[in-house]
Amino acid sequence: MLSQITSFINEHQLIKPDDTVILGLSGGPDSVFLLTVLCALRKDGLLKELIAGHLDHQWRQYSAQDVTFCLELAKTYDVKLVSTTLNELPLKNLPKGSKEEQGRIARRFFLSRLAEGHGASSIALAHHRDDQQETFFIRLIRGTSLAGLTSMYPREGQYIRPLLSTKKRDIVTYLDDNRIPYLTDPSNHSDDFLRNRIRMSVIPALHMCDNRFDQSFSRTLSALQETEHFLKQHTRDVFHHIAGKRDGIWSLDCKKFGELHPALQYRVLVMWLCEELVVFPVSQGFFDEMARFMCSVRGGIHAMHPTWSLVKQRGHSFIRKNDLMTQ
Repeated sequence: MLSQITSFINEHQLIKPDDTVILGLSGGPDSVFLLTVLCALRKDGLLKELIAGHLDHQWRQYSAQDVTFCLELAKTYDVKLVSTTLNELPLKNLPKGSKEEQGRIARRFFLSRLAEGHGASSIALAHHRDDQQETFFIRLIRGTSLAGLTSMYPREGQYIRPLLSTKKRDIVTYLDDNRIPYLTDPSNHSDDFLRNRIRMSVIPALHMCDNRFDQSFSRTLSALQETEHFLKQHTRDVFHHIAGKRDGIWSLDCKKFGELHPALQYRVLVMWLCEELVVFPVSQGFFDEMARFMCSVRGGIHAMHPTWSLVKQRGHSFIRKNDLMTQ
């Protein structure tokens, strides 16, 4: 297993010998297994330094016991562990929604700060192949674009997923066979969460329909990701053809934008907003409204968000950020 995972890491250039890596350690089987893998790489000189981070959300009665478990585990593997609580994070105004989403945002904030403080090159997450399948169907059920269906990648920015080709059952078998302790979360078996319902009902049903499901899914996802990669590069080329930058602000040629296919217009708008680092809702109606304003004959100012507006002058549009804008 270690040889296969190491090959996956090398194939996607996730870790280099002089890297410092932050590991998100929850104490569950996936992150504990990844801890053993990264420690093995460190021992072989394929990784310079490993630091574990644990965020205690304090949402469960016995969450402090998880902190103690992770501290003992990190001590056993001679790994520094940094632990904090959600209340101690300088993070305010978490978006409304599920605790699952709030927890994810808080963990990413915590791990990013930890990486910055230790000069780490990467943050390792323990998502595995089963997580990939579940994510695909969650997004399919909720509605998404091609980009959403491509699910997770081995590397996304500073985040790396060394276990993305590893099966969950192989992870648990390895830990049990080697008597390596890990925590179990009772909520993983609750029907209250869509991911659990997919894990317990949808995926087994697909395996019953065809025992080649795993292989077919991997091939399909790989094809989707290749297509998405091509479209991203094409969108970037088109964006630079119709956009120009002056005084640090991008502006788009509205006539050239209007000549694009609607699907390409959508992608160009997403890239534009990301380049300008502005907040925007991910909804088709929002992008339709932007496109209509860009393609209309009238100019002026259109408030698209409380923190920024679209400005159209002399056939070009640019984004004006308000004073209330917070990065």
